[in-house]
Amino acid sequence: MTRALVNAYAASLPGASVSDPWGGGHDTWKVGGKMFAGVGARDDHGVDVKCPDPETAQMVIEMGHGLRAKYLHASWVTVPFGLVGDDELRERILTSYQLIRAKLPRKVQAGLGAV
Repeated sequence: MTRALVNAYAASLPGASVSDPWGGGHDTWKVGGKMFAGVGARDDHGVDVKCPDPETAQMVIEMGHGLRAKYLHASWVTVPFGLVGDDELRERILTSYQLIRAKLPRKVQAGLGAV
């Protein structure tokens, strides 16, 4: 998967929006104003996604399917492009989106539409 495919998939999720809060070409995907995926300025970087908890993130890392995400909480991992298949990467993005969306106020969630 590439940056373009990550962006196309993230854009397909209800209520998702992209911004570049730090400048320099970062793609930060948010739902309800909260980040669920991020692609750094370097195209070969990969995508940062949230896991349910730090233990799950550590398991993903130990399985060799991700790396510790720099500058983010221990429940986030970086999945380098090409490390896992497109289906697994889509699933990780979707899981991250669902985790963030579930923490939003009910009124905000209701306004986003179905996943």
